[in-house]
Amino acid sequence: MLPALQRFLTPGHPNAIWAGFALVIAGNFLFAVNDVLGKVLLASFGIGQLLAIRAVGTLLILGPAMVKRGENPFSNVKRPVLQTVRVILTVIDSGLFFAAVKFLPVADVITFYMASPIYVAFVSRFLLGEQVGWRRWTAILAGFVGVVIALNPSTTSFSAAALFALTGSFSFTLAMLLNKVLADTPDTTLGFFQSIGMIVIGAFFALFDWRALDLFGVISILFLGIVSGSAHMMLTRSLKLAPVSVIAPFQYTLLLWGMVLGLIVFGDVPSNNILVGAAIIVLAGLFIVHRQAKRQEQGGPEVAPPPDQYP
Repeated sequence: MLPALQRFLTPGHPNAIWAGFALVIAGNFLFAVNDVLGKVLLASFGIGQLLAIRAVGTLLILGPAMVKRGENPFSNVKRPVLQTVRVILTVIDSGLFFAAVKFLPVADVITFYMASPIYVAFVSRFLLGEQVGWRRWTAILAGFVGVVIALNPSTTSFSAAALFALTGSFSFTLAMLLNKVLADTPDTTLGFFQSIGMIVIGAFFALFDWRALDLFGVISILFLGIVSGSAHMMLTRSLKLAPVSVIAPFQYTLLLWGMVLGLIVFGDVPSNNILVGAAIIVLAGLFIVHRQAKRQEQGGPEVAPPPDQYP
């Protein structure tokens, strides 16, 4: 990396916050590319194949980063049971995401995952004992209303694929909560174990839905993993360069990118239900982050960062 660019991406640099903005927007663009490309590849390959080979591509990004930092993921593994549970949850989350995106527009599926901060605020009250005031409870309720509107359960658009997206987003939420519990574990180590789990479990399920692979297909899926790994590292770095309360609003650019790329590649036009539901979810999520930031200013718990990794 060029020395000038490296300084620009260092916390404390006068322009670090602008670098944080650029990284979160670029990272979310790459995640949207990951989602769209994954949908394209699912026309030719099984979900198990996609998960396993994609994870190998992610390791091509994480491996050099871990070597550079001198990290050994197998030394002094903390809370191995929780690490294992988190891996299983992330595999379920990613598998259900791709199962949903195979049949639904990309933006529709992303909308359900954008509700994750709302789910986190709700579940944290019961699993982590975090205090939730009436304002955040109101935002949580509004967010759930947004999810119901986006689901549109009274029409034929409410399908098994929509349930896949909803269940996957909840698995994603539980994995994010475990990220908070495992905060003392480096993010690259978490990503490493997650990738290993994807390879093992994905390869197992690929045995039951095997599709012929050619060199171009393998390279395409590996590229998918490289894109996903790069996006994850960009978002992780952005959270170190700018305050969470500042970065959080830009996290929702993922939905915008998903809508734009879905329209360009597949001709998908978001329905009114998705647009209204997404708007409510985004506003509720932003309000929750705002209230958490206010609590931190008043000496409360640290603001939980927005999710830095999507399926």
